[in-house]
Amino acid sequence: MNFETARDNMITSQVRAWDVTDPRILEAMKAVPREEFVQIPQRKLAFADLALPLGHDQFMMKPVVEGRTLQALGINPEDDILEVGTGSGYLTALLATLGKHVDSIDIHADFIEQAGNRLEKQGISNAHLMQQDLFSFKPDRRYDAIVLTGSVSERPDFLLEWLKPGGRIFAIVGQPPVMQAQLIEKNADSVTVTPAFETLVPPLKEPARTPDFQL
Repeated sequence: MNFETARDNMITSQVRAWDVTDPRILEAMKAVPREEFVQIPQRKLAFADLALPLGHDQFMMKPVVEGRTLQALGINPEDDILEVGTGSGYLTALLATLGKHVDSIDIHADFIEQAGNRLEKQGISNAHLMQQDLFSFKPDRRYDAIVLTGSVSERPDFLLEWLKPGGRIFAIVGQPPVMQAQLIEKNADSVTVTPAFETLVPPLKEPARTPDFQL
């Protein structure tokens, strides 16, 4: 299989066809070898219009959803970014290619290890991966952009405190069978929510909690 040809076909027939027209995003998706971020048995499916399984009941987003996510966020070269849900590390690589720095968190240690190895292999050094739970994570900086790679049932307004002025959050909000991708922007004295597109992705996975002991 010619991966370069398959990658070009993915960009032309899937990503561009779904109204992703930002040349920086298209160039990043052309430059980052998606086949290097999937399990070896899945390499021939790396460019298909499929959400590929990663383990732990999690899935790699379809290429079109990744492209639309990046276009909604509008990543600038000077942006500091938080990614919630490292997964395969492919979207991490794209964010790092487009922005200044990426902090990426995931609750699964094997995802962090595998993604770190893949990013290192690609020479991507401006991404810092951490095994963390979103709901107990305490960032030591504020971000220009935050992206959630799993869905949430309600709009994650608590993340607004982690944004710089003018920052934005990309989140997929709702319950099956319909979820809405939203761009949530922090303004000086208000919050703007812009619907981006409809899709369906698995929810962010929380770690198992130990119940409090009660008599």
